[in-house]
Amino acid sequence: MAAGAPRVFVSHLSGVPVFDPNGDQVGRVRDLVAMLRVGGRPPRILGLVVEVVSRRRIFLPMTRVTGVESGQVITTGVVNMRRFEQRPTERLVLGEFLDRRVRLVESETEVTVLDVAIQQLPARRDWEIVKYFVRKGRGGALRRKGETLTVEWSAVSGFSLEEHGQGAENLVATFERLRPADVANALHHLSPKRRVEVAAALDDDRLADVLEELPEDDQVEILGKLKEERAADVLEAMDPDDAADLLSELPEEDKERLLTLMRPDDAADVRRLMSYEERTAGGLMTTEPIVLRPDATVADALARVRQSDLSPALAAQVYVCRSPDETPTGKYLGTVHFQRLLRDPPFTLVSSIVDSDLVPLPPDTPLPTVTSYLAAYNLVSAPVVDESGSLLGAVTVDDVLDHLLPEDWRETDFHGEGGIRHGRS
Repeated sequence: MAAGAPRVFVSHLSGVPVFDPNGDQVGRVRDLVAMLRVGGRPPRILGLVVEVVSRRRIFLPMTRVTGVESGQVITTGVVNMRRFEQRPTERLVLGEFLDRRVRLVESETEVTVLDVAIQQLPARRDWEIVKYFVRKGRGGALRRKGETLTVEWSAVSGFSLEEHGQGAENLVATFERLRPADVANALHHLSPKRRVEVAAALDDDRLADVLEELPEDDQVEILGKLKEERAADVLEAMDPDDAADLLSELPEEDKERLLTLMRPDDAADVRRLMSYEERTAGGLMTTEPIVLRPDATVADALARVRQSDLSPALAAQVYVCRSPDETPTGKYLGTVHFQRLLRDPPFTLVSSIVDSDLVPLPPDTPLPTVTSYLAAYNLVSAPVVDESGSLLGAVTVDDVLDHLLPEDWRETDFHGEGGIRHGRS
């Protein structure tokens, strides 16, 4: 665990208010959602169940929680108001863990769980269960005596999943160790029935990452088997360019219905991408590069680059633009590459070190020209700018490769004899 990382007992979170960055109350915490894991790994906290003003209970992912402090929770401000529905792989910490009868591993003593402590992992947004507060002896309304103690999560048996056995719950737990591309490969080789079961058990962000790595036929099949509201949630979690590619494969009626269910801002980005020809810079780009205003500092830029949910290609540079700083932006001023950010003092303004020599790509630039541009200038990402000088997005090398490789390239065995080998995160 990170030094100084806060350890929070979940009983202290029950009922605490949830605020957005402006200080407005979103709702109150009613429970925490955990996922059990195999291989002797502690349960992972996926998010919070928050009751909003209308008494509707919604799901708030931990990736959108920026602070868990005394008496309050702070979010990024992006909240999905759809009603929370518990999935097969999920456990409610307050509702299902507290008062549960489990055993201490060493002594086989039966204990009752009174509270659960969670802690954030170092340099990541992930939270895990780290300790249990338990009472020895049997509980019950009339029997409250018995020694209490706080033990490590690994000292208790009764929460972890077994390594064997059929069921999406166990299979999804084993997939957690894999990269999205490897999960996609495994999913592709399952039967259609099994593929849909596993996809339904994955959380939205994980399923979005996996869908981006699947062949188009599998994407369409899985999306078509999800409830429409869930499908819209997953499309929102996908990169806008990947969501646009997937939606373009659907019948017009289905496409419009899903776009209507998506958040307006997300749907607008996808509609904009779908207005460009597929094999052009506009059709290939993502609308979510790192954009900074001229008065931002190197320290600001490095904080943005450090975000764990960014791909390496997008984290390799920041784009400096005048306000507004969301695409389509104000006037595009240039690019600052990651190496340059490392060489200058933190207080340096990005506008003073911007690279404005490279001519950005127009949105109608054809794929062969985009490829040559990246190769000629040794880039992993390139800005796409319209006639008025506004930044529309960025084309990354991974999206270019997707369109250059054969359609069956995902069938390649990266781990077989003589194949490519790579580490896992």
